[in-house]
Amino acid sequence: MSRDISTLLEALPYIREFHGKTVVIKYGGAAMIDEQLREDFARDVVLLKYVGMNPVIVHGGGKEITEHMERLGLEVNFVDGLRVTDQDTVDVAKMVLIGKVNKDIVARINRYGQAAVGISGDDGALFKVSKTMPGEQDLGFVGKVDHVNVGLLDHIATDYIPVIASVGSDRNGQSYNINADEAAGAVAHALHAYKTIFLTDVAGWLKDPSDPDSLITGAGTDELERVLDSIDGGMKPKLIACINAIRGGGDSAHIIDGRVEHSLLLELFTDAGVGTKIVPER
Repeated sequence: MSRDISTLLEALPYIREFHGKTVVIKYGGAAMIDEQLREDFARDVVLLKYVGMNPVIVHGGGKEITEHMERLGLEVNFVDGLRVTDQDTVDVAKMVLIGKVNKDIVARINRYGQAAVGISGDDGALFKVSKTMPGEQDLGFVGKVDHVNVGLLDHIATDYIPVIASVGSDRNGQSYNINADEAAGAVAHALHAYKTIFLTDVAGWLKDPSDPDSLITGAGTDELERVLDSIDGGMKPKLIACINAIRGGGDSAHIIDGRVEHSLLLELFTDAGVGTKIVPER
């Protein structure tokens, strides 16, 4: 049997299991920058829709925000993977995420045969947002999602692929930059998403961040919570978001290497999978 046929047969039970299920995909990192990876991602998402899944995309755009800030002479700082955000930074984030990145993603998906709709946390009051101060640190206008308008997403996802930019406002109209991992976890929790997938620039959750061979292929939320305080950097928001997604009733959350071609399909539709899989307590 040829490898192509065996791969298709391997995918069939997963396609059957996932039919009609919601999968939230946090799109970021190299998969948003490299031209071929961007094309692959758009095709892969369209394929998910064609086989009966309901993909919902939540995206960041940190690299492009940083590039625009540097051009404008604005200071760029991060604390535990979260961007320190003053009003100028919020304005740049909204311009880049809503005006450019979101529309680029929508256009690519549309081109491959499925209609996508781009929205932000402000559209249709999708997000109710408030200021967050992780560890009592004031990072400026960094927001957390307190509520997700599930009705709006359900309405859109019936016929379209929602593409969500991770910005939003509080009840007073103040805009906030929202970490895209945190936003994806909140969306997945609210939608009771069957699976949540985080595309990143490493192989997954590494026991030793300096050792690419120290990949942790799987863990339960109970195991993860025991070591969470010892984790820092950009991986921490992803792991917290995985826990939040699963607490919404999800089957699993996955952190995968977006630099690998078609890693989204490999994780969903092959026995081996790629990256790290987080499951409920085990």
